[in-house]
This record gives sequence, structure tokens and C-alpha cells, in this order.
Amino acid sequence: MEFLRLIESIRAPFLDTIFGIITRLGEETVAVVIICAIFWCINKRAAYGIGVAFFFSGLTVQGLKICLRIDRPWIADPTLRPVPSALTAATGYSFPSGHTQSASALFGSLGVWIKQKPIKAMCFLIVALVAFSRIYLGVHTPLDVIASLLISFALIWLTTKIFAADKADKKREFIISMAMALFAAAVGVISITLYASKAIEHSYAADSLKAVGAGIGFAAGMFIERAYIGFSVKTKSILWQIIKFVLGFAGVLAIKEGLKLIIGTTLAADISRYFLMTAWVTVGFPLIIKRFFSVFDDRA
Repeated sequence: MEFLRLIESIRAPFLDTIFGIITRLGEETVAVVIICAIFWCINKRAAYGIGVAFFFSGLTVQGLKICLRIDRPWIADPTLRPVPSALTAATGYSFPSGHTQSASALFGSLGVWIKQKPIKAMCFLIVALVAFSRIYLGVHTPLDVIASLLISFALIWLTTKIFAADKADKKREFIISMAMALFAAAVGVISITLYASKAIEHSYAADSLKAVGAGIGFAAGMFIERAYIGFSVKTKSILWQIIKFVLGFAGVLAIKEGLKLIIGTTLAADISRYFLMTAWVTVGFPLIIKRFFSVFDDRA
């Protein structure tokens, strides 16, 4: 807490704005855009590695949040003052940091997969800046941030070992998919149990169940696409790549936001929306790509 007080003492309006912008790189929308672009248009294998690290670490963080239920810094110590503009996105419990997990799993994975040194360095710089932004804004402690970094980078190391192999291994990938789906299901059972016993509020259960739905959808979709679809990321031109991404992402938004207007925001609705969103990314839209966009068969 003393470190947070030190950071609070050096805040300035300009820095508040800068770190408020930087911290948004750890938000869900940024991850969805980047993962979809890589998966549909650039490199499926890299996208699977990034996605597994991202969703597995997200499930781990959400599971720890609801199990440990550690309050945010300004709740634990009312003398601490977070930057007001950061409070809107500071949902859920404090430990570990969700924004740090998202940014480190995403940009950390990109830093490992990308070969160009300047871009690699930029990716890791983003991870460091987002992590520090959570402390600067006063919404997380250093321990929250360090825990998320350790979780994400451990999973990045593991997934890089698995997906960096030259050839696909359907048995191994089935095991990975099953492990992720089972882990997500376990987090889901814990979330529902804690909510039913009134140990956690609706909003906290909703955050974890969104991760559960997305994790199960990605796990199932990853195996289905690898085993039975095998679309190619290649198209006839850059223009077609742009058209492909725009159409696919429109589908993501229709499910994530549009479906909310139809089925609401109950816990069942949240888990369903996020399941359908990742299923669209990994199965639904790839079927459309294979039929209308792909120019090569690519099962690698």
C-alpha cells in the first residue's frame, strides 16, 4: 500500500490521461480484434497458441478472483484514491489483475511469435506499460499485477512449446481442447456455487461465467476447426482480407452486443453469448471463409 501512496503522490492530469489510454490495451475488445485478425487473415497456428494462453490465463485469473475475493486497494484502505476515470473498468475483485492478464497473454504471446525484433520489443513494452498503468491508476496492487504476469507467461511458455511444432497433432490438440473445456467447466461450477450461496455478487459471477463461456467455445471450436474444417487464411488480395475481417467481426459484435438486447444479461445469457461468440470465431465464420474466401486448403 505504501508503494501505491508513492505513485499517488506523483500523479498529474497529463499522466492520468496517458495511462488511462494505455490501460485500455488490456481490455477485452482489443484482444478480440487482434486474435480474430490473426486467426482469420494471418496465421491460424499462432492464433491457436495465443488463444489458448489468453483463455486459459483468463480462466485462471477469474477463478482466483472469486475464490480469494480480495478487495480493491481503495476498499481495503479508504485513504487511497484511484484515478476516477479508471473506476468504470475496475470491476470484480482485485487479485489477480484482469487487465494485466489480458495484455500480457495477448501481447506477450505476440512478442514470442513475432520474429522482427522491433515489433517484439514493442509487444513486451506494451505488457510492461499496461501492468504499470494498473498500479498508477490505483486500481491494483503490485502483487495483483505480478501474479497475473506470472500466470500469463507460464501459459505462454507452455503453449509456445505445444503450437510451435511443425505439424499438427490431432490427439494432442484434442487433449488440449478437453483440458481447457474441463477447466472452464470447473470454474463455472465454482462460480455458480459461490453465487448461489451468496458469497459473490451477480456482477462477479457474470465476469467469471463470461470467461467460462468463451473458454468452452474456443476449446470446442479449436478442435472442430482443426479436425474437420481446415480453412485457409489466404485470399486473392489485401482488399478481400479486409472485407473478410470486417464481415467476421460484424458477426462477433452482433453476438456480443446485439444478442444482449434479445436474451438479456442473466448469468445463463452471459455464458451463452460468450460461448456463441468464440464458436462463431472458430467454427461459424471459418465455414464461411472456406466456402467464399479461401483460395488454398490449409490444414497446417
